[in-house]
Amino acid sequence: MLLRLLLLLALCGAGSAAMVVSVSLRGSWRIRSGNGSLELPAEVPGCVHSALFHQRLIQDPYYRFNNLNYRWIALDNWTYIKKFKIPFDISKWHKVKLVFEGIDTVAVVLLNNIPVGETDNMFRSYSFDITHVVQAVNILEVHFQSPVIYADQRSKAHTHYSVPPNCPPRVQDGECHVNFIRKAQCSFSWDWGPSFPTQGIWKDVRIEAYNICHLNYFTFTPIYDSNIQEWNLEIESSFDVISSKPVLGQAIIAIPELKIQQTNSVELHHGERIVKLFVKIDKSVTIETWWPHGHGNQTGYNMTVLFKLDGGLSFEKSAKVYFRTVELIEEPIKGSCGLSFYFKINGLPIFLKGSNWIPADSFQDRVTSALLRLLLQSVVDANMNALRVWGGGIYEQDEFYELCDELGIMVWQDFMFACALYPTDQDFMDSVRAEVAYQVRRLKSHPSVITWSGNNENEAALVLNWYDIQSSNLSTYIDDYVTLYVKNIRRIVFEGDQTRPFITSSPTNGAKSTAEGWLSENPYDPNYGDVHFYDYVGDCWNWKIFPKARFVSEYGYQSWPSFSTLEKASSKEDWSYESKFAHHRQHFTDGNYKMLHQAELHFKLPQSADQLRKFKDTIYLTQVMQAQCVKTETEFYRRSRSEIVHGEGHTMGALYWQLNDIWQAPSWSSLEYGGKWKMLHYFARHFFAPLLPVGFENEDVFFIYGVSDLHSDHKMMLTVRVHAWSSLEPVCSETTKPFVMKAGESALLYDKPVAELLRGCTNCTRQSCVVSFYLSTDRELLSPTNYHFLSSPKEAKGLHKANISATISQQGDTFVFHLKTSAVAPFVWLDVGSLPGRFSDNGFLMTEETRTVFFYPWKPTNESELERSFHVTSLADIY
Repeated sequence: MLLRLLLLLALCGAGSAAMVVSVSLRGSWRIRSGNGSLELPAEVPGCVHSALFHQRLIQDPYYRFNNLNYRWIALDNWTYIKKFKIPFDISKWHKVKLVFEGIDTVAVVLLNNIPVGETDNMFRSYSFDITHVVQAVNILEVHFQSPVIYADQRSKAHTHYSVPPNCPPRVQDGECHVNFIRKAQCSFSWDWGPSFPTQGIWKDVRIEAYNICHLNYFTFTPIYDSNIQEWNLEIESSFDVISSKPVLGQAIIAIPELKIQQTNSVELHHGERIVKLFVKIDKSVTIETWWPHGHGNQTGYNMTVLFKLDGGLSFEKSAKVYFRTVELIEEPIKGSCGLSFYFKINGLPIFLKGSNWIPADSFQDRVTSALLRLLLQSVVDANMNALRVWGGGIYEQDEFYELCDELGIMVWQDFMFACALYPTDQDFMDSVRAEVAYQVRRLKSHPSVITWSGNNENEAALVLNWYDIQSSNLSTYIDDYVTLYVKNIRRIVFEGDQTRPFITSSPTNGAKSTAEGWLSENPYDPNYGDVHFYDYVGDCWNWKIFPKARFVSEYGYQSWPSFSTLEKASSKEDWSYESKFAHHRQHFTDGNYKMLHQAELHFKLPQSADQLRKFKDTIYLTQVMQAQCVKTETEFYRRSRSEIVHGEGHTMGALYWQLNDIWQAPSWSSLEYGGKWKMLHYFARHFFAPLLPVGFENEDVFFIYGVSDLHSDHKMMLTVRVHAWSSLEPVCSETTKPFVMKAGESALLYDKPVAELLRGCTNCTRQSCVVSFYLSTDRELLSPTNYHFLSSPKEAKGLHKANISATISQQGDTFVFHLKTSAVAPFVWLDVGSLPGRFSDNGFLMTEETRTVFFYPWKPTNESELERSFHVTSLADIY
């Protein structure tokens, strides 16, 4: 068997004593089932499910009911095995280590049949000393224990009191006691995802050999001194010094663009040693700061740090340094009893526009660099500037945060605790402390990370008693909560990083929760902190059901993914909304019904006698409903940024649930599994636009607010048009006098009773007409065109089926779709099936005879392929 060993030799001197060797063990391994009946090749990084799939011993785990069929995989104890040669003379090395960047999850590691270490946490790295065990030829074995059985055993061993919840709802087809294992919490199932508790070596693994000393890690923190308006840089490096004599040398820091060349003396003594370097940046040097997307550039500076030590030993690290400040502002607001809750970046208040990120796949080896870039590029393409990395998944891979730095995406980083109470026994806490210290050290150099958050919804779960805890036992769980998130996680965060705020939970009342002993009586209080809000019974077209909160970090509605995405995971008998598959794939209680209930409030449900046609139409309608609901809610939050009404308002963040999907199933996402844009994502491109007019009604008066995220005031005009459903010509139009839209504010621009608005438009009623409006200057369109329905589309009069045709041409790498319609068409949906790419706009209201839309392919294609795959749907087509 050929071994794929990557040998990196750092020859930094004349003799072998000055060398450091790193040998990667990634690549080909073998895995064996618990009873030895099954042995097969496997790739590292990877997991057992992927190995079985690649060897065609199982189907795609996502196909149909395979999350149930393959439950046996997670219940077995698997072993990873690798036989390898050491490509150097072991006798010349004083220390040899085995380093795992990530093990999933509970394992015993044996080298040459000798135990060298144990693991119990997916979220940290492990380093084991193998100096006296390693040989010229070695057998490395990693004996995994079933995470399901381990979690169950840990729960049973916790005999003092139960730690709820025991199991997920039955509709999720999940496993129990996930709160007892430091593993992706959603891997045991969630209401949008399957249960696939993986086992494997999910990140790199290597052998490191060295003499004298070795650089374990390197991190840095830019710090701004506001008193003297000066930037400084703190650099921290950890060395393992095995020399008994002090190791002397120099640390040379270079940032050429900032004219920095600094040399520090270094003296290292035996043992684990931390070297802290401080760089004072000359005030005369101009530093360009890092800005979120839409607010400025993401300027970074190349830095090298070179350690030149005794014996010709040297270590060099390169990194990109970004400078930015972040503040969480919680202060009194005039006219309100509460406190503000918003972020300032570089001193500027920023409205956070974005979504929530979940793991992109149950099997992380499938998450490629290309997929990460595709998903994150889709974030900024939809005018978002922020993502919340949700606390039930994983701390994402390095490349995720590097891309967020590059693209200007702010990251609200949860720690991986979600919707559960957790034990605080010694072993669990030791594991958590190591995890948190490791992740803070790993991520704190990224400017994209703007806040740490202790958990997802656990303050609310405890205070609102989601788990029916008896009041006499409540103090025990409160003590555990404070012990875990405050006395440990919060303390470790601030020991490692004091440049960002720490929020104990989400949702939370922020400063109020802190003042009340870290647990507020009502964590959903709209006058403080952030809130999560879901309502599937109330009418989502009624903006009055939404909380006028300071910051909304979760909200949303479900939809089904497009047929082309679903088709890959299903068969013909599954293609019905009432099929066994449709119910199986829905992991949210009554989720399929709730979608139809919300849709039926304003739309006619599909009634085709053709089962497949009806299924496709229903999928389309769930996406229309989701997009319109989230649009209405998000626009309410955006227009609430500058006003206080009955003490509530000053909303400064809208992060809808959720951005991406983990498999092909109904969920709250705006991006389907693989990255295809749902209608909601196209809507987000509009409702998160930097300049936006927002229309709504209150007591039969039609209002339009202007919302600006721009940095300067602009003179503009508002144009309001009324269209009849039966005509492609506007019935009437009016344009306001020029006015100034102030930077970073929302303001009322227009108000008129609906009856008065319609009186000026011939033969218009609420049922026969629709309103559109946009902001512009004399020279150019500044905002998207928005619209307002005067009645439910199911009551529309004069709405005809539109015959929409498309002529496709190519311009460079882009394709141009010239559309022509025979009638006004709402929710026009252009689809090219499985051809990867996105349109410049989609799901739109077409009020004019022609329209040009661009298609940006993600892989090479051509006009004929697009013509074969192209299909267009508008609302009247499903009736």
